[in-house]
Amino acid sequence: MKRFFFFLTCVFLLGVSSWIQVEASPAPDKTSRLPNIVFFIADDVSQEDFGCYGHPTIKTPHTDALAAGGMRFDNAYLTTSSCSPSRCSIITGRYPHNTGAPELHVRLPEEQVRFPELLREVGYYTVLSGKNHMFGNKDRSFDRITNGGGPGQEADWVKHVQDRPKDRPFFFWFAASDAHRDWARSDDAPVYGLDDIVVPPYLFDDAVTREDLTGYYHEVSRYDHFIGQVVAELKRQGVLENTLIVVSADNGRPFPRCKSRLYDTGIKTPWVVHFPRMIQAPAVSKSLISVIDLSATCLELAGIDPQAGIQGRSFVPILKDPKTEVRQMVFSEHNWHVYKNHERMVRFGDFVYIKNNYPDQPNLCYESDTHYPAGRALWEAHAAGKTTPRQQQVFANPCPAEELFNLNQDPNQFTNLATHPSYKAQLNQARELLVTWTEQTGDTIPDNPTPHRHAPPAIEGDKIIPAGKVPNGGNRNPHAEMPGAARKATEINHPGPIRLRN
Repeated sequence: MKRFFFFLTCVFLLGVSSWIQVEASPAPDKTSRLPNIVFFIADDVSQEDFGCYGHPTIKTPHTDALAAGGMRFDNAYLTTSSCSPSRCSIITGRYPHNTGAPELHVRLPEEQVRFPELLREVGYYTVLSGKNHMFGNKDRSFDRITNGGGPGQEADWVKHVQDRPKDRPFFFWFAASDAHRDWARSDDAPVYGLDDIVVPPYLFDDAVTREDLTGYYHEVSRYDHFIGQVVAELKRQGVLENTLIVVSADNGRPFPRCKSRLYDTGIKTPWVVHFPRMIQAPAVSKSLISVIDLSATCLELAGIDPQAGIQGRSFVPILKDPKTEVRQMVFSEHNWHVYKNHERMVRFGDFVYIKNNYPDQPNLCYESDTHYPAGRALWEAHAAGKTTPRQQQVFANPCPAEELFNLNQDPNQFTNLATHPSYKAQLNQARELLVTWTEQTGDTIPDNPTPHRHAPPAIEGDKIIPAGKVPNGGNRNPHAEMPGAARKATEINHPGPIRLRN
């Protein structure tokens, strides 16, 4: 009998003990099931300058590996090819003229919602490290903001991953200053020789241009090097499987006909996505996406309801099926970036249409005038009568008011079809799309636009009149009326057209 009561007592105590343990252990926190997110953004790098996108000599093994195990997007577009407006657009999921910061060196208005702050509200640990260019060194979106360190502002990235709270999902915005001028070499990437250089057909091929490109190649490879270090640390911690990684850039390479321009060399971005939990097999997607779609994608993955102010659309369906389309068109804009400008672009199908609202002036950026070696070499060659037709677009004055390109036949966008009778239907369709987007998103052409910061270069005879000097201690950013301000575009949330009408 004693043994029987002893047995019952043991069973009772074991049950009580189990009940106490269950009650003492909290239910699993739903944040533990949320995906981690790492967003890499380079400074002034074109899509084609990665090995996975076909560049024959620039070494980017870590990005290439992410593409080989994930998804490479061939048709990802920026909303503007200009540093700070591009970043402000990405972090808000809004077009530049809707953010209130559509021009270079304009701070993102405080009232604009940044999607990382929404992640932070549901438990994410958020960090911005590297080039900021959107707001100050404190912001409600991030638990920590640091300048990264090192020549490319990437030195503390791995430490952030190591020091993160291990009981929270994380969002890292890792922003390199590679490959922004001026060049700074380090031991973190290969040094390239003149024979490694592939000179684009729109640049003048000489030793000066090639030497300039060696510095650019080095910094692209350095960006990739630090991506590899972060990926290795994520793998070491065992969290790579549940981490969405996106590799991108804020605008095209800092050379003539690239940065700030609406050609693909300026506006098409690398977009490599690695997310083993969702991407079942490595793939290449030809679907159009816009960088403002990142916001909606991250929020969907975090289980956050769609936000009214976000104009982007989630590309989660594409991660599940690379043949899926979430949008059939993308729009981009070119506003003041040292020089006065107002261009708008729409891509649909294989066609790109660009509308230049200031055609009565050269279409320049700081990197395409005489301030840097490749630009200066191009101007000197043109003054000497040595440039080819493909190298002369920078010098057009006036410029075409409209440009239409068929990317399937003309990937370099050298042949303007806007005046070609055979493409009248596509031209009219493009015009209609841009008019609709302009109306729906509240875009405007300013009556009092921001003027040039300094005089552009000119050629008189065979002599070059260099670009004016940057104001020293004066007004480097002479901002005037912003695009969209007249219609209060910052209060407009319409996404514009997404799909073509049947």
